[in-house]
Amino acid sequence: MLRFGCPQVVIDRLDPLVNPGQIPSPHMHQIVGGNAFNATMTKGDVATAAGCTTCSFPEDLSNYWTANVYFKAKNGTYKRVPQLGAALQFSDNFSNKMKDGILVYYVSATPGKITVPKPGFRMLSGNPTLRTVDPKMKMQNCYRCYTGPNFGGDTAAPCSDAKLDTQSFPKGACAGGIRSNVLFPTCWDGVNLDSPNHQDHVAYPTSGPANFLAAGSACPSTHPIKIPQLMLEVVWDTTKFNNKADWPTDGSNPFYLSHGDNTGYGQHADYVFGWKDKSLQKAMDTSNCFGAGTCGGLKVQALDAATKCAVKPVVNEDRDGWFAQLPGMAMPMA
Repeated sequence: MLRFGCPQVVIDRLDPLVNPGQIPSPHMHQIVGGNAFNATMTKGDVATAAGCTTCSFPEDLSNYWTANVYFKAKNGTYKRVPQLGAALQFSDNFSNKMKDGILVYYVSATPGKITVPKPGFRMLSGNPTLRTVDPKMKMQNCYRCYTGPNFGGDTAAPCSDAKLDTQSFPKGACAGGIRSNVLFPTCWDGVNLDSPNHQDHVAYPTSGPANFLAAGSACPSTHPIKIPQLMLEVVWDTTKFNNKADWPTDGSNPFYLSHGDNTGYGQHADYVFGWKDKSLQKAMDTSNCFGAGTCGGLKVQALDAATKCAVKPVVNEDRDGWFAQLPGMAMPMA
């Protein structure tokens, strides 16, 4: 299992998968990884286009992005929720010093039997329009309410414990913040690097989404190629907004994904593959790897070097103030 941190490379209202070329896109994202990220990443190998990456492994020039989370105050205004790094008790020195970004997992239960996607591969996990529970996807996306400071309550694998994890935003204030996890499909048709909805070329095992530490089950015949289990993890620092006196008076949940969802069911994430050469394949073929070590010969860069990698925002708008409405909500969502 590779488990490594990637600080933000940019926060911007762009989505080259769902809204390629559209400036701005309908809602805000936080993006990590290589500095080749732009509004028109519709094809090609980003590993050859990027010159640096925010990820701890410099061989990983991929891009990963998720919706942002916002707090809605009693007066109806919104403010972006900041992030924390990774859980100190489980993380490496790079990740637990991050001030923002995403923790990335690549997991193989069977080293040597997993095929890494080809350059140009991309996919999307989740459905931003979902507002009710999907029982078939209970292991795909989840949230965990940290019960105390310093990631209190982080006692089980993500999306694995019905008492700790929910598909919707947690109810009530979380003393240590909210963790969100998105798991991607693990089966590929082996032919198409993308599909019109960015999902049909990949699939979950025949038993449905599997916990990222489990071996999973067989891939369907339509998608026979097993690919690494990719999971993204974000810790939202909601602690600054835990005063119930500031919450909406109608009792509604005050936390919103940036596309206007305060249920949390619409959590989703995007991925564009951008590993150099065969670096990821070598790592996934290596047994007994755990965390952000030099698995399969991977190098590790310093956090200071990673955070210097950046993309200049394209959309000129405030990202940290209080807003009368969520950025882009006046636009129709594709």
